[in-house]
Amino acid sequence: MSADDTPEGEEGAVDAAGEESDQDVRERLERGADRAVEQFDDGVVDLLSWLLDTETRARIYVSLRQEPDSTSDEVADGTGLYPSTVREALAELHDEGIVTRHKRESDGAGNNPFEYSAIPPSDLVGKVVEDVQNQLNAVCNLDRYLDGDSDTERDTEPVTITVEEAPDE
Repeated sequence: MSADDTPEGEEGAVDAAGEESDQDVRERLERGADRAVEQFDDGVVDLLSWLLDTETRARIYVSLRQEPDSTSDEVADGTGLYPSTVREALAELHDEGIVTRHKRESDGAGNNPFEYSAIPPSDLVGKVVEDVQNQLNAVCNLDRYLDGDSDTERDTEPVTITVEEAPDE
């Protein structure tokens, strides 16, 4: 197939002079940007899955950061998760202090559902730092524990994690 036979709008499309049009270049760049954003989003969800224990909880957290004050049904619609799964995960996340909730204000009669919002990422990191530090210290001291050394005076915690709030810019 020659350059002249390439259908318009496809990657690599060229005009009669053998050059890509500005529109084709723009479309190719937009596709590349969309792929980069998608890969970035997947990386964030992977990291949050590790912090929050499951991908389900991570997707709910991301949804609530994007759309605060959402009901469980709105989160389910936004994430594509089953409503019952979302309600169960939201209850756990609320008990752990990762999401907050309040009743939705309504003038009419009927059920006022809870609206949920997720804590800021810096607060989330602060909540998990102690667990991560304890796990790292357990690994660092594993040989001593396996050797049966229970000398409490030698119990040291070689790993200390400090989280500082970033200055406002």
